[in-house]
Amino acid sequence: MTVEGIFPGTEKSVSLRIEGKRIAEVRTLPGGPSDRGDLPFLAPGFLDMQVNGAMYCDYHLEDFSAEKIARIVAFLDSSGTTQHIATITTSPKERILGNLRTLLRATAADRNLKSAIPGIHVEGPFISKLDGPRGAHDPAYVRPPDIEEVKQWQEAAEGLVRLITLAPEWEGAPDFIGQITAMGIVAAIGHTAATGQQIRAAVDAGARISTHLGNGSHPLVPRLQNYIWEQLADDRLHAGIISDGFHLPDSVLKVFTRVKGTERLILVSDVAHPAGCKPGIHPRGNIDVQVFEDGHLGLPGTEILAGAGHLLDWDIPHFAKVTGLGLGEIIPLVTVNPARLLGLDQSYGTLEPGAPANLVLFRWDGQRRLQILKTIRAGKLTYGD
Repeated sequence: MTVEGIFPGTEKSVSLRIEGKRIAEVRTLPGGPSDRGDLPFLAPGFLDMQVNGAMYCDYHLEDFSAEKIARIVAFLDSSGTTQHIATITTSPKERILGNLRTLLRATAADRNLKSAIPGIHVEGPFISKLDGPRGAHDPAYVRPPDIEEVKQWQEAAEGLVRLITLAPEWEGAPDFIGQITAMGIVAAIGHTAATGQQIRAAVDAGARISTHLGNGSHPLVPRLQNYIWEQLADDRLHAGIISDGFHLPDSVLKVFTRVKGTERLILVSDVAHPAGCKPGIHPRGNIDVQVFEDGHLGLPGTEILAGAGHLLDWDIPHFAKVTGLGLGEIIPLVTVNPARLLGLDQSYGTLEPGAPANLVLFRWDGQRRLQILKTIRAGKLTYGD
């Protein structure tokens, strides 16, 4: 397979030859901008580090199945997302174990699913019990960190759990973070009401990223001493952010970007169960979620968001509009940065010989959403024609 396009940022027109699952050759096309014709942008496929579900499918619900995983993957393909980290949120112990086993069986039986899901994120259940920081997680299943439970997760998933989000205010959290870090799992701070001292202790113990920084928090926090400032100020922490225009005000996006710099930012969608569905109230386990007319998700009658309704093909243009950064500066935030944090293939997110043939071809001229033309995963076309 051969594809041609323009590298965002460099504006180079190139031809990529794909053999098997890898890029075999990269050739610069002759001529200048006037010779490009109608070439689209060509970029590495997006890696979304936080996908809860979509299209009535969810990684944490009881009726989870291989067919529902395939529906999520197909929905993400339409956005240029070639890989994602399947995210299981706060749930009963047996359900988490059961869904981990379902994920393992499904990816073992289907090469397309296996190449689409390089890891699993367990967001909770070791999070804050408090309204606000807990977000839309079911309070009935919030519990303190338990390393034995994590060992059961890894056994069920055969080591695929790569990321755990927890609140560092739990007793023994630093020791727990040190233990999961030693297991090769990335510890993330999120859904927390921790003090500055507790956050610093968590980072000292090995925590490396803030999960959707600024969200999963109280509606009001102390203006100068709070858990958002503490995480923002620590240069050892990456920041996962949701740049859909609903989760964070534009001014906050600008500040986060200026403080963390593009080298420590990761854009995530946080897309959830009702995404892609009609506006209205949709049950998600024991909790109702509302899909609003503009596509965002929330708990009915509150200001609390419940995951996201938009994907990275929406988030990237909004982030560009707010920050003034170009595509060449933004694409690493959904490719190289998350891949490095998670310890994936060192060439992931690059377009060079030997790199994985995970690609997206798209057009964009300032619209609210990228126009995805083709998505290629592991050398095979998964969206477009």
